Amino acid sequence: MTRIQIPLEALTSRLNLGSQLEGVRSQSLSTSFANLRPISEFLNLSRLSKPAGFGKVQSRVNYNLGYFSSNYVAVAIMLLIYSLLTNLTLLFDIIFVGVGLFAIKKLDGRDLELGFARATTSQLYTGLFVIAVPLFIWANPIGSALWLVGATGVSILGHASFMDKPIDTAFSEEAV
Repeated sequence: MTRIQIPLEALTSRLNLGSQLEGVRSQSLSTSFANLRPISEFLNLSRLSKPAGFGKVQSRVNYNLGYFSSNYVAVAIMLLIYSLLTNLTLLFDIIFVGVGLFAIKKLDGRDLELGFARATTSQLYTGLFVIAVPLFIWANPIGSALWLVGATGVSILGHASFMDKPIDTAFSEEAV
């Protein structure tokens, strides 16, 4: 099965985010959370300031996406959990499909025999599909996904563009 290649370069070329996203994609989950910055540093209000122009925004975003990458992943996961908790139908459908697939797999290809009926695994998969797909459509997963993309983008890019670089980093860049 071939992987779908999303042209991230077209989406990130203006802000030069491609190298930042490559680093996030190549890390494992444990490595990603190993360099989680303290909450006091992540939410340091004394470093919040309005950027002077787009060049300053680009510089801040490039620096902060690398520096706070683990924190941004944690923010995205928290927003994902929030979106699932506020869309209980979608959460129920995901759990229903997961438990249903697990239960069908647990049968090891045998038929499910109840006292009054007998169902093959293909009938069970069909029944799961017939129940889960309309419920999934009714749960509005596209709306939740679009909300998640928007909320994550605004939160992360907003923080990255308004959070100023540390003073020592700013002076080291000017000297070069």
